Amino acid sequence: MLAVAGTAQFMVILDVSIVNVALPSIQADLGFSQQSLQWVVSAYTIAFAGFQLLGGRAADLFGQRRVLLAGLGLFTLASLAGGLAANQPMLVVARAIQGLGSAVVAPATLTIVTSAFPEGAERNRALGIWGSMLGAGGTVGVLAGGVLTELLSWHWIFLVNVPIGLAVALAALRWVPEERQAGGRGIDVLGALTVTGGLIALVSGIVNGDQAGWASASTLGTFGLAGALLVAFAVIEARMATRPLVPLRVLRVRSVTGANLVVVLIGASLISMWFFLSLYLQAVLGYSPLKAGFAFLPMSLVIVAMTSAASRLVARVGVLAVLVTGLLLVAAGLAGFTRLPVDGSWAGHFLLPSLLASSGLGLTLVSSTVAAMAGARPDERGLASGLLNTSRLLGGALGLAVLSTVASTRAADLLAVGHPRAAALTGGFHLAFALGAGMCLGGAVLALALLRGLPRQGAA
Repeated sequence: MLAVAGTAQFMVILDVSIVNVALPSIQADLGFSQQSLQWVVSAYTIAFAGFQLLGGRAADLFGQRRVLLAGLGLFTLASLAGGLAANQPMLVVARAIQGLGSAVVAPATLTIVTSAFPEGAERNRALGIWGSMLGAGGTVGVLAGGVLTELLSWHWIFLVNVPIGLAVALAALRWVPEERQAGGRGIDVLGALTVTGGLIALVSGIVNGDQAGWASASTLGTFGLAGALLVAFAVIEARMATRPLVPLRVLRVRSVTGANLVVVLIGASLISMWFFLSLYLQAVLGYSPLKAGFAFLPMSLVIVAMTSAASRLVARVGVLAVLVTGLLLVAAGLAGFTRLPVDGSWAGHFLLPSLLASSGLGLTLVSSTVAAMAGARPDERGLASGLLNTSRLLGGALGLAVLSTVASTRAADLLAVGHPRAAALTGGFHLAFALGAGMCLGGAVLALALLRGLPRQGAA
């Protein structure tokens, strides 16, 4: 069961980052503008984030195996459509449907793990393995994207999911038992639609604000729509939904609220880091997709090693110590990336900060998961896992939108005063990395303020 859950989680997280190295090839083939290109990433992460809570609740109500199989089927079909895409709308829609399938799969995998292992050291070890798939999926995605794009074509970064998805579905039928909670089959579809629509509008406002102007009618209208939809979501959850996606009693648990706030900041720095490093290696240093992919291989190995060790560290020194240490390491790595030069080298400038950041990510992925899942009721494990993954991807989508806007604005300013293109791009990346480091430091402060008192095993 753990192998099935880990492989499924690896596959859907891999698709968050696998497109990064392939973005220049996709842009050249389908004619994306620089502004519209990020929707190849954002369409996936927004749908993934917006429907996480629905997917988590579905796993509780309809059964973890049934929901996992449904999500795998949707994800696999969307991957096939993405691989066959011949124009921009087809690819962006396929990516959004992929994200919807992932939103069903991801919380089901965490529900399977927390149902199969009792809370405490045994579950922490299982979460360490599950977390290693989470971290490795993101970094291996960059490596796989480079290999497939250069040796075959960018279409294969999507087509490769088809045989893997079918294999995982067959394994789930064999090894994952069916479990669901009694008490009806109600599900809050309206809540899922309003929160997803609100996130799409919010990210659209951030992305387009730099182009149309932050005080323009279109930008303000988009932010207004986002606010209205998110307020509607809050009202639906508090007063209208018979089975809300986010029962307010869950948010009253300090460890749940604190861990999810920290995870928002982790997601913002993590997804943005892969995005900007991929662009730096190819657009500034001139790496091929294959060489850029292999440049990330040490990060993948370190994340796997650190997530495997993190569960033992949690048992020895506690959740808070591991989480804060991880956040400080990520901040140090991102601070190191602010010194990447235009004529930099992989060994001399890229390697050390990448090892610091990946070590910290391995620690934070597991410790934040243990904190967020601690004490979750058996009938709300899917909800807690959906909320956790929503926070991570929401942070990623918003962080990428904000930091991309900041980086592009900084690069445009440097170009306007006569800097070469490579130097201007690097200057924009430096500012984005600095802000990402600040987010991690803010996460450490939040963790110290809100997660004190968690027992060593993470039990509430």
